[in-house]
Amino acid sequence: MPTPTDPHQLRIQDFHYELPAARIAPEPLADRAASRLLVSRHGALTDKTFRDLPGELPPGSLLIFNDTRVVRARLLTQRPTGGVVELFCLEPVAPHRSLELALQQTAACTWRCLVGNGRRWKSGSVQLEFQFAGQPATLTAIRQAHETSGESLIDFSWTPSSLPFAEVLRAAGHLPLPPYLHRPDTATDAMRYQTVYAAHEGAVAAPTAGLHFTPELLAELAARGIATGQVTLHVGAGTFQPVKADTMAEHPMHAEPIIVQASLLRQLLAHRPQPVIAVGTTSLRTLESLYWLGAALARQPATSAAELRVSQWQPYAELLPGEAEITPEIALQALLAHLEATGSAAIEASTQLLIAPGYRFRLVQGLITNFHQPESTLLLLVSALLGPSWRAVYDHALGHGYRFLSYGDSSLLLP
Repeated sequence: MPTPTDPHQLRIQDFHYELPAARIAPEPLADRAASRLLVSRHGALTDKTFRDLPGELPPGSLLIFNDTRVVRARLLTQRPTGGVVELFCLEPVAPHRSLELALQQTAACTWRCLVGNGRRWKSGSVQLEFQFAGQPATLTAIRQAHETSGESLIDFSWTPSSLPFAEVLRAAGHLPLPPYLHRPDTATDAMRYQTVYAAHEGAVAAPTAGLHFTPELLAELAARGIATGQVTLHVGAGTFQPVKADTMAEHPMHAEPIIVQASLLRQLLAHRPQPVIAVGTTSLRTLESLYWLGAALARQPATSAAELRVSQWQPYAELLPGEAEITPEIALQALLAHLEATGSAAIEASTQLLIAPGYRFRLVQGLITNFHQPESTLLLLVSALLGPSWRAVYDHALGHGYRFLSYGDSSLLLP
């Protein structure tokens, strides 16, 4: 049946394919760039390795990376009786909602967490003993309130109280590997579940398309004159959230914070109309969110910084009668004008953008990405970019031994 042009009516079951468990990569390759690369260029498929990427990019490409860094957000605490309670830190609540400020908080803070094995935690505190700089340290957690979907507000306190919460997580926490790997994190994961260019802490899942890049590959891109830029989207736990609704109208997209420097906005503006290639779905969603933020500012320049957000269905609203569509150039200029007016160096906003068939891309012409789970919003994004030919890409990958999901192989999608 034809795909509806209204994403509200999309049935997630139409984006199903059979993914054998044996095709999910359980471990990363020792050599990042040795991953395979499936190139889809105008529908033609070619098997390469990731080292071949620089020669496969369109001339004049600008690659945009997500430079978020994964935090060790899983805390395995103990009840007084010895039982383990897992606290998965999702987002800060108090005294700061800003992720950057929350990670620098000392002494105590409150976060919204997923609680594992919480049914046995009726009252009182749980604790985690750890070492910092060779000295004993203690993290204490108290459940403030139960919420939905296994989430709770958790009050944390720790000694030494002078430690920033970021240091507590680094010393006491575990990397939040994707749940489908069904294994604890290892010393190998500590290195391989981060991109080599990760810079800003805040993600609870890696932007996995970037895991294939090495310093040598980045140097080759520069030597070939391929421009690069960075955005920041702190990947949330919602990236693993399955679509449980029958149609997308009933599926709530999770919100994620984005930070984009003014220099990147100027780079995008100067680069047009040459191709922009997003490294990963998070980079792509950030870039396309910039358009919608800028379009809103172009229509209402007085919008405050606190109101900068992209809603799930914003791209699919009809234009008012006589209303002209905002061009990408005008949107980028509106963002720069906002920064100048507010004296800010970067756009800080949140996005719930859902990219699905029916979406029209404004800033992105191609995508580097891994192979995604069936019936996921990430697969909807790929389908929006490629159209029905996404099935040919996935059938080829399944039929030619490609490894899937976070530690799997990669693809370069050029529609």
